[in-house]
Amino acid sequence: MQNSLSTPLHFSLILSCILAFITSSIFAQGSYIPYERDYYHKIERYEILQGAITPFFLTGFKPYRRDILAQYLDSLSGDPTIQSASDRFNIAYLAQDNWEFVQQESSESKTPFLNKIYRRPGDFAHYYSEDFDIHLSPVLFLSGGIESDQERKPAQLSRGIVVRGAIDKKVSFYTYLTTSEVFLPSWTKAYANQNLAVPGEGFWKEYQQDGYSYFSARGHVNFHLTKSIQAQVGHDRNFVGEGYRSFLLSDFSNPYMFVKLNTKIWKFQLTNLWSQMTADVFYNRRRPTDGRYPQKFFSMHRLSFNLGKKLTIGFFESVMTDQINFNYFNPVVFFRWVEQQLGTPDKVMLGMDAKWNFRPGMQLYGQFALDEFVFGEFFGIDGKGSKRNKYGVQAGFKYMNAFKVSNLDLQAEFNTARPYTFQEKVDYQSYSNWRTPLTHPLGANFREFIGILRYQPLPRLTLTALGMYQFFGTDPEPETNWGGNVLKNRLNGSPTGLFGNVIGQGVENQVYQSNLTASYMLKHNFFLDASHTFRHRQIEGTDSQRSQLIQLGIRWNFIRPEFNF
Repeated sequence: MQNSLSTPLHFSLILSCILAFITSSIFAQGSYIPYERDYYHKIERYEILQGAITPFFLTGFKPYRRDILAQYLDSLSGDPTIQSASDRFNIAYLAQDNWEFVQQESSESKTPFLNKIYRRPGDFAHYYSEDFDIHLSPVLFLSGGIESDQERKPAQLSRGIVVRGAIDKKVSFYTYLTTSEVFLPSWTKAYANQNLAVPGEGFWKEYQQDGYSYFSARGHVNFHLTKSIQAQVGHDRNFVGEGYRSFLLSDFSNPYMFVKLNTKIWKFQLTNLWSQMTADVFYNRRRPTDGRYPQKFFSMHRLSFNLGKKLTIGFFESVMTDQINFNYFNPVVFFRWVEQQLGTPDKVMLGMDAKWNFRPGMQLYGQFALDEFVFGEFFGIDGKGSKRNKYGVQAGFKYMNAFKVSNLDLQAEFNTARPYTFQEKVDYQSYSNWRTPLTHPLGANFREFIGILRYQPLPRLTLTALGMYQFFGTDPEPETNWGGNVLKNRLNGSPTGLFGNVIGQGVENQVYQSNLTASYMLKHNFFLDASHTFRHRQIEGTDSQRSQLIQLGIRWNFIRPEFNF
């Protein structure tokens, strides 16, 4: 492993280089908006309704900047696609959430508390001037529920604060702090127990024996280097693609430290990400304790561009290594070539994604992630089911205002990954962070179908129905490896050998799950939620497992947890 001083030195050097390029000519900008599927759906549905690619941002890499979103919202003023009361409410809501950047009028509170609190509906307190602005709001989530055949009732209490702002309209910042106590639904708890990590949170402590307690902290600072190049230093998550899932880089794992460069010129966008992540230490099947965990390092770049007015294509490449390697700091070099020159010591992933707004209101999208490929074994008769052909595929369809019903949006998605995809033969190089996948929650060796219906019959009311079917294989014993668990060594424990590997091998599992959610916005970013989840899991050779979960909750500037995995 690397010298203990190398990690801070690594990021100090990068940050110093970035700061060295800052000049007085940089342009005003905003912080990034945390990625939340419901929020981002409101943004992206209008591009799909227009049937053309927006020139303001390329949607394949999330999150987005607030000032760029504000420019997009201003461009929608008077657009014929904004017809219903719910659409007008959504545009006003998004504008109010980013009011310091929008040109259109955003209302002030009619009755601010003590003339100081909530002068703007989106900010508990704020100060704004040409030189400095800051926005502060509380964070609260309180939920409780009942799950069938479970003695412990699922519940969660989270509270904290979120702060964002800018200095001289040149440097923007964002920070989010919460502390939580949670009792998870049975299947989510089983996942956390198996991986020794709470999805999306990583480190945790025991709470009342069967609960979890954790502290969450995310934040970033960002600024322009030139008119076309923007830099961000942060500790958060990123997401690549247009789907509900992502094979290339998802938001499922714990936040991580990263430096990101984003270069947008004409119809092209190049995104570079250098990151430090927590490696796959096993903790001896015990709760993680204090101490230094092994680190690993992740570099990626994605080039996307628009072909015409309806089609966007992105090409992705990443490398995971157990130690710092300055060869991967080059933002434009081909990582696979560099890795070969070094003796092929690291894990390289290739991929592409695309979206096609082929007609107003409809979009096709997809992803392809390539881990390893041998041409002769893929097409040859003798190489059927080769362990060395490892890839993931996604295909999806979105339909806005479906069947001419205003604010009725449909989405259908298919995901599949071959066995042993995302695993690696070297310690600390699997495609994971904090013992959870950086890709699909199931890892590999699965097929999945997802259908989502979103309906906004009233401006403040959103109804969401999600249906999911999963078919996957698991390992009957810890020492066996049928290719689904990304943390395992791909060379060890394989019962089949090099050939004859098929999706679903091992212990066959089938999961049927439905989720119905009603969310009502009582005040700006203050929601009342009610949901019902039905889950049926059939494990080969065992009795089926069925769960029904009913939950009620309130959310204040908090992203609603989803347990759809």
